[in-house]
Amino acid sequence: MGLPISCSRLYSLNSENTDELKNLGGIKNEQGLLILGGGSNILFTGDYKGTVCLNELRGVNLLSESNSTVTVRVAGGENWHSFVLSCLDNGWYGLENLSLIPGKVGACPIQNIGAYGVEIKDFFVSLRAWDFEKEEIVSISKEQCQFAYRDSIFKNHAKGRYLILSVDFKLKKSPELNTSYGIIEDKLSEMGVKQATPKDVSNAVISIRQSKLPDPDKLGNCGSFFKNPIVPKEVAEKVLSIHANAPVYPVDEFSSKLAAGWLIDQAGWKGFREGDAGVHKNQALVLVNYGNATGKQIYDLSSRIIQSIIEKFGITLEREVNIL
Repeated sequence: MGLPISCSRLYSLNSENTDELKNLGGIKNEQGLLILGGGSNILFTGDYKGTVCLNELRGVNLLSESNSTVTVRVAGGENWHSFVLSCLDNGWYGLENLSLIPGKVGACPIQNIGAYGVEIKDFFVSLRAWDFEKEEIVSISKEQCQFAYRDSIFKNHAKGRYLILSVDFKLKKSPELNTSYGIIEDKLSEMGVKQATPKDVSNAVISIRQSKLPDPDKLGNCGSFFKNPIVPKEVAEKVLSIHANAPVYPVDEFSSKLAAGWLIDQAGWKGFREGDAGVHKNQALVLVNYGNATGKQIYDLSSRIIQSIIEKFGITLEREVNIL
């Protein structure tokens, strides 16, 4: 996140050569191995003493096709946003709400990336990965991934066990637009769109994200720093009783999801800056590095925000970003 770090070695993975993958396993056991895609969801609080492996695998292949769907296999090193745009160009639909999310395809199953009412689990079929324990390429199904909100086995008991080589998606050939988030409808209306296409939805999402989220190439950030908290229904109702305009999204009959950015904004953090560590002026969910803030300073700021939300709302925010 825009701060200088060092590692013992930088390694680029460009093929699925078994000997090369076994060699990576040896490195992992001896000195430590960190698999990176685009590095867009990691906060380094210090130098990394092991080897950093960059997933540079490339390729998008059509596996099967029916009258209504296609199944495509995407290499883990492909840029996520470029893949979404290529799907639209090919008439493959479903992922348009996930436009402009930074990172690479291999990282998307790890936290089940999602935005504006869509998660990758909605179109995920399976993935292929190198299993460091078995020393072989394995296939992992959707059920085995145990997807949940910004979560999967790859963040829990299987953390560090797999290197994701490719991901298979089943996409639709006929558009079924998801504009359930009102902000998309508002943006489409602002754009003068009356009969929206998937490309229109993608353009609307891109415009929304660009207006709210800083470009990581220009201002260091990890995107959404915190998860939107899922709380008991009674807690959400208590928030609504005090703040009638609070964004609350029912999850089931027992729980609701609150907008972490809104909570942080209500606690007065939006636009906060202390030295080079701060909270973005347009989106309180995003912590930013204005130049020379250390990872520890960003982390400490996040801790202060978490504590303030506990004190104001009695709700504990959880970091979405991986901390190293």
